Amino acid sequence: MNQPAWDFTIMTASTRGDRAVVPSAAAVVRDAWRCRPRAAIVLGTGLAGFVDALDVEARIAYRDLQGFPVPTAPAYRGTIVCGRLRDVPVLMFSGRCHLYEGYSVDEVTRWVRLAGALGAADLILSNASGGLNPAYRAGEVMLITGHIGLMGCAMGTRFGQADRSIPGRPRRPIYDSELLELASSLARPTGLFVHRGVYAGVTGPNYETRAEYRFLRAIGADAVGMSTVPEAVCAAQLGMRVLGLSVITNVARPDLPDKVDARKVVDKAAESEPRIQEMVTRLVATLE
Repeated sequence: MNQPAWDFTIMTASTRGDRAVVPSAAAVVRDAWRCRPRAAIVLGTGLAGFVDALDVEARIAYRDLQGFPVPTAPAYRGTIVCGRLRDVPVLMFSGRCHLYEGYSVDEVTRWVRLAGALGAADLILSNASGGLNPAYRAGEVMLITGHIGLMGCAMGTRFGQADRSIPGRPRRPIYDSELLELASSLARPTGLFVHRGVYAGVTGPNYETRAEYRFLRAIGADAVGMSTVPEAVCAAQLGMRVLGLSVITNVARPDLPDKVDARKVVDKAAESEPRIQEMVTRLVATLE
């Protein structure tokens, strides 16, 4: 996988006023939890129960961090949970914010910059997505090998220089090949069926039309969702290794469409949670 030729840093003009937000939040987390996390995990739709696998040492509500947005999407708790997963110190972000909620790119990536500021080297991003590849089935997981960013209208503000708040870290490809291989091998013993594919990130909040499904499939997307892309790009720019997991909650059939609603998406993602939890737990346990 080659390093991107472009410098697509999540850093807009408004970030200058944002510089104090992340250090302030990091100070709050350190006061509550005096440990350096090895990894950070963003829990997407239907995966909030993963928190129960953690030996919890501290909880911080998003609303208690000045300048941090609060999720409005269903099934999101809006809490940072600090603790240990098989003795490995981990940060879990229970819920994320989206561009469709009216937040800026800077706001929806503050969790990533916070994780980096606290010392996390790896970021595991999970989401619920709609399957576009006809070989996929609901309840399966796609390991993200690359993405197609179609959030340009919301991410089109002026980008500046890379965030230098974490010196000494090399820039990496967006999705880490070593983590991808590790996740793939560790999924087998859990009975979790995984694919590898391309994620299309769209702004939302509406589900796609039949014409849009056909278009996304034609340009190479295997799944589509409304998150993850800004977070992944930001993490890569900070030098973090990124693993992306998409839970396929339904598979698009443009010529015979099914009705999809938010509750069904949450429920289908939750069905896969135990196996995803076991796979990610095994992966985190291997981190040095």
